[in-house]
Parts: sequence; C-alpha cells; structure tokens
Amino acid sequence: MATNFKIFSHKNSDNLHLKLMGDFDGSSAYELIHTLEKYHDNTGRVFIHTCALSSVHPFGLNIFQKNNSIKKLSQSLTFTGEYGATIAPQGSNAL
Repeated sequence: MATNFKIFSHKNSDNLHLKLMGDFDGSSAYELIHTLEKYHDNTGRVFIHTCALSSVHPFGLNIFQKNNSIKKLSQSLTFTGEYGATIAPQGSNAL
C-alpha cells in the first residue's frame, strides 16, 4: 500500500464526504472500495474529493473502476478535484 494514502470521512445530512490523500495505488483502491461498501447502506450521495491526491497509479485505477461493487454504487458517487474525472467509473458524476 502507498504508505502515505489516507481517507478522511465526514457525514452531513444524508451525504458522505471522503477526502483522499496521498498516492492512489492498488492497495489504496481496495481501501476505498471497502470504505464505500461499509457506508453505502447508511448514506445517500457519496462525494469523493481527490484534490489532496499526489498521484493515481494505473493499476489502482483499474482495480477501482472494474470492481463489481463500485459498478453497482457508481450512480451514487460524485468525484471532485484534479483526479475526479480520472478516477470516476462509468455511471458516476465528476465535477
């Protein structure tokens, strides 16, 4: 895992906000997937903020975008920041 990767979360109203920090690699992708699986039943929209990411590795991107759980959740996901459009799987929103 990228040793500098972290996910900070907070919830307001029915929305969950996840701020990604550090390098997004394969292990980071799995950590984000597990976080989304954990919270998806208890929230409406999920905003994933990528402005604090340092880099996105192709392997991590591939793992995240091809994951079946993420494909099912994609309509409730909104990505923001520099890497938002890069990470956003098909069916999700990127701002």
